[in-house]
Amino acid sequence: MKKILLGTVVVAISIYLMLTYLIEDVQINKYSDIHFVQEQKAIEQGWIPEILPVSAYDIVETHDIDKNTIFGTFSYKEKDEEKFLQNMTVLNDDNQTLAWKNFLFRVDRDKNYVRFRNRSIGL
Repeated sequence: MKKILLGTVVVAISIYLMLTYLIEDVQINKYSDIHFVQEQKAIEQGWIPEILPVSAYDIVETHDIDKNTIFGTFSYKEKDEEKFLQNMTVLNDDNQTLAWKNFLFRVDRDKNYVRFRNRSIGL
């Protein structure tokens, strides 16, 4: 009887540890525009950079609390491009990565589309 109880406890602990390891704490949020980002306080929480253009739309961010990673994308209207880019620092790489505070950006000027992430990981 003790062996069965011990075996059950070992299996239960093993399943718990396996599920804890395999299931990540990832959240994906989608916002139609900057107003919904502000309403949900995503900038205040650090999930979205506060430098977003006023015209930003189709905003998507994915964050993993366990790994401290943030990925996101958004589109913007061309009228805001110059103002958005003026605060960026160009990094010395072939991928034309731009930096602002703790975020890195890749901007497709032809499509008015931006991918961003936090600096803790590779893009």
